Amino acid sequence: MTSIRTPAPTGVQDREAAARLLDEVKKAGVRFINLEFTDVVGIAKCVTIPAEQLPEVLRRGKWFDGSSIEGFARGAETDMFLCPDLSTYAPVPWRTSHPAEHDSNAGAVARIICDVLLPSGEPFPGDPRSVLRRALQRAAKLGFLFDVATELEFFLLREDAAENVLREPSPHDRGGYFDLSTHVVADVQREIMAVLKDMHVQVESSHHEVAAGQHEIDFAAMDALHGADAIVTARYAVKAVAQQHGMWATFLPKPFFSINGSGMHVHQQLRHHREHANAFADVADTEYGLSLVARQFVAGQLAHAQGMCAIVAPLVNSYKRLVKGFEAPVMINWGRVNREALIRVPRAASGSLAEVRIELRDPDPSCNPYLAFALMLSAGLDGIERDLPLASPVEETLTTLDEHTRVLRGIELLPGTLGDALAALTADNVMVEALGQQLTDWFVTAKMREWEEYRTMVHPWELERYLAIF
Repeated sequence: MTSIRTPAPTGVQDREAAARLLDEVKKAGVRFINLEFTDVVGIAKCVTIPAEQLPEVLRRGKWFDGSSIEGFARGAETDMFLCPDLSTYAPVPWRTSHPAEHDSNAGAVARIICDVLLPSGEPFPGDPRSVLRRALQRAAKLGFLFDVATELEFFLLREDAAENVLREPSPHDRGGYFDLSTHVVADVQREIMAVLKDMHVQVESSHHEVAAGQHEIDFAAMDALHGADAIVTARYAVKAVAQQHGMWATFLPKPFFSINGSGMHVHQQLRHHREHANAFADVADTEYGLSLVARQFVAGQLAHAQGMCAIVAPLVNSYKRLVKGFEAPVMINWGRVNREALIRVPRAASGSLAEVRIELRDPDPSCNPYLAFALMLSAGLDGIERDLPLASPVEETLTTLDEHTRVLRGIELLPGTLGDALAALTADNVMVEALGQQLTDWFVTAKMREWEEYRTMVHPWELERYLAIF
């Protein structure tokens, strides 16, 4: 796994870097800049400025009112500033036309991802990006860098382009796992990869997934901060490309009953800060190649699996995916050949120690990646700091591991509902500390509203199942 270095937190912008950026903006004919950030649940937001304002924004940041953003303001905490991270500048490829003389909407558009600051200049505690920065700083103090390589799954669906609504949730194609297709959807896949490349997002590959209409993008390994930026970017880029082809892209974890849902498997690796060597690799472990640090890290994630579940699987719908029979994890275990394990240790290519990594399989593409990566790292570091022992791997499938055996072996289950997951999050002090109490409260409040609305709603299934009987 190769890596991009994590940038230093943005404050006063480097003058030379800022001058180079302004020159690039001018040469590209960029007319508007989207200053991007995410709310607490991971929805991309932006403030758009004319390109002429960029020099001032680079010097002073951009003020905005956060009172209407989910989890972003309470009372007097409405005034905030966006501080651009210059390393995230990228063109928006589907908006790159050159300005027309009398068209105020024409002209190339670019984006810069921002950190959210308080008027004092301190990081805003409700900014998900700052939560991840804080976790990365904790890892750095222990001598580690944290890299991720993410597999992002999604569905492409048919859309009635004239009305811009989804008429029925039917998959757009009937392909299967790794199918080679001449369907138009193959062109869409390639265009998505090209767009992401233009936006400086490193993609290794793309392929058709198991379910009809389901696809996957595999990202190159990179530091967790850029990895989270890449996920947020990809989610809206995929939707934009799909819309241009009369399709609808969805990252809903389980859009269809009885077929595989969409996950966001995350391959993780710690590297030593000084020599950048893989801290997870150990040649002495002939079976899994895991170092003591790796085993402690895995033990930490297993110990906090229930506590971080609401963050990595944040929707009511997420728990329709985390069920038996669809290669999604249900038990809190680890292994290599078990495709239903919560944490898997993929076999390193050609036995290369540099490639040894662990794969967490319960996150889904609806999560806020900044918060998800922050908790994954914090859980693993807790295992290292407390020297947690790693239980034996579980290589049996769920069909051969009965309930009695599971209990005897001390294997716990992931939460079965969003309500259970939120309760587990609030009970896990390590996860709450990693998020910060303020952000935890905002996140839980937002998600409890969803859970209570769902829990009290009368669903069509109930009427179909019970109305004629009772």
